[in-house]
Amino acid sequence: MAGFVAVHTGAGNCIDETKYQRVIKEACIRATDILRNGGSAVDACEAAIVRLENCGYTNAGYGSNLCMDGSVQCDAALMDGSNLNFGACTNVSRVKNPIQLARRICDAQATPQLLERIPPMILAGSGAERYADEVGCSMVEPSMLISAKAKFQFNHYKSKYDLVVGRLAKAPSEEPVAVPEADNEVELSAALDTVGAVCVDGAGNTAAGCSSGGILLKVPGRVGQAATYGAGCWATDTDELAIATCTTGNGEYLMKTLLAREICNGAFSSDCAVTSLHRTFKQKFLDSPLLPRQQDLYAGALTLLYYPSQSSGEVMWSHTTQSFCVGYMATTQKVPKFVHSPLPTYSVPGRSCVVNGHNFHLRI
Repeated sequence: MAGFVAVHTGAGNCIDETKYQRVIKEACIRATDILRNGGSAVDACEAAIVRLENCGYTNAGYGSNLCMDGSVQCDAALMDGSNLNFGACTNVSRVKNPIQLARRICDAQATPQLLERIPPMILAGSGAERYADEVGCSMVEPSMLISAKAKFQFNHYKSKYDLVVGRLAKAPSEEPVAVPEADNEVELSAALDTVGAVCVDGAGNTAAGCSSGGILLKVPGRVGQAATYGAGCWATDTDELAIATCTTGNGEYLMKTLLAREICNGAFSSDCAVTSLHRTFKQKFLDSPLLPRQQDLYAGALTLLYYPSQSSGEVMWSHTTQSFCVGYMATTQKVPKFVHSPLPTYSVPGRSCVVNGHNFHLRI
């Protein structure tokens, strides 16, 4: 069986890509093994993200960023391009692999419920956790999802936050308050956000998924783009083009612009993937009237385009951040390819976008 998968560990300012290189390659290998054995794009996408959630380096599952109160709350979503079903969960603290819960919710979209009830598309908090337990997801105590890395970053930034709050409380209203300088290494590694995967299987069906612990020191209960329909991931298959994408970056801005869906919609109206992605990032994100003009706007997207009539496709990575770590692998490859994509030196992070990619072929 044939197939192709691509994964990412978040767009940000990665200062040590070797930490992510290994887990990215392992996620690709796990997904392609599933595809070779006849698994679907959804199966492979879920498996790849499970590996990313379990590694402890990423901001997803085990290792997720902590909320302002020190708790862990995870988001995840998965979309099946073959039937356009979508499932997501948010604010879950006891589900070991949130992407597995998102998969169960996505699959249940195709199952009629009693009394003509519509199956839920997004579940949150304790209700999501009860559902996860009922459908057989692996459950853990919330403390089991908190890594040493996440705890260190939380303590580091929470102490700085408390210091500034204390100074503000003591200073006269007209007096400026000095903000402590950020520790460069912690600052840059903490910037990495949502993980994700896109996949196409031998039947030409696509899937896209994402998982995230959200922004560091977020307000408990905050919902991020990884659980938002049209923002975190999107997949849709037609006879001419099958496309899947997953996003990362400033969650609120990705939600306001529904960037994942905009990327896919833009691809259907263009003959060139590079041009389409540049246009979407420029018109629908960087220049969007929905977003503040004065802010730096950070986003990244990993996009897969597959042309069924040619049994070939393209995987594209695009970002406005300083860097983006991605990897990809076809079932015809012996080893996965890892890419550390930097923003060109002449580009300004948060104000400009870079697009790059690679072609692939499936032997069906």
